[in-house]
Amino acid sequence: MDAFQTALVQALETGTSAALATVVKTLGSSPRAVGAKMLVYADGSIVGSVGGGEMEQRVIEQARAVIREGAPRYLDFTLSNPERGDPLVCGGEMEIFVEPLITTPTLLIVGAGHVGAACAELGKFLGFRVVVLDDRPQFLSREKFPTADEMITGDLRLEIAKFEITPQTHIVLVTRAHTLDAELLRAVIDSPAAYIGMLGSERRALTVFEILKQEGVSEETLKRVHAPIGLKIEAETPQEIAVSIMAEIIQVKSEKLKAQSNF
Repeated sequence: MDAFQTALVQALETGTSAALATVVKTLGSSPRAVGAKMLVYADGSIVGSVGGGEMEQRVIEQARAVIREGAPRYLDFTLSNPERGDPLVCGGEMEIFVEPLITTPTLLIVGAGHVGAACAELGKFLGFRVVVLDDRPQFLSREKFPTADEMITGDLRLEIAKFEITPQTHIVLVTRAHTLDAELLRAVIDSPAAYIGMLGSERRALTVFEILKQEGVSEETLKRVHAPIGLKIEAETPQEIAVSIMAEIIQVKSEKLKAQSNF
């Protein structure tokens, strides 16, 4: 494999946030032919090229937005008139399709209690990469989480702040205290996560939201949080609650895919 193919395979295998830019149409003189590809990472670094110069820099900027939003973009460049802001003077046109690199979705479960364990088992069955985070190492055992891909122990606020959250990340907060939930939500609410849900009663959710509103978090931002978490199916047991949570995540994923199909 060449450098581009190697980088693409590594990004897919490791779940690295990236976008793929492909030249899909050219007209007249253009720097690259149809099929030229470039892999763009979240930090703006690249492997491959779609032409270089100012035009390529614009593609990189658009690709980084695609990574953040998780939705593709179709770019149309005219390369003839620098005075009006065209990026090159080749005299041709290029059309470039930029798409997020679709990796295995991640289910980040914060809280290793009974509901967390049930979500981990069901999440793995549904094809998610399962990561469980808790500050109590005695709760994170392979016996309790046999299907987890990764188990992380430590200060929850510090660990969740370090975790790479992408548009393919689904966050399930099933912790033991609403004060902890407020701090964790504060750390992730502005992230590009596909889903953020919080376990607890309506009263607990309102208490957490009030804490965040007093800290300046807007009502619109708080609407991102699914709380109480899960579809309303009168779930009672940890397993039933896990079904309601994962069903809601599937619903959110389906709605997002439907919206993208109208692109």
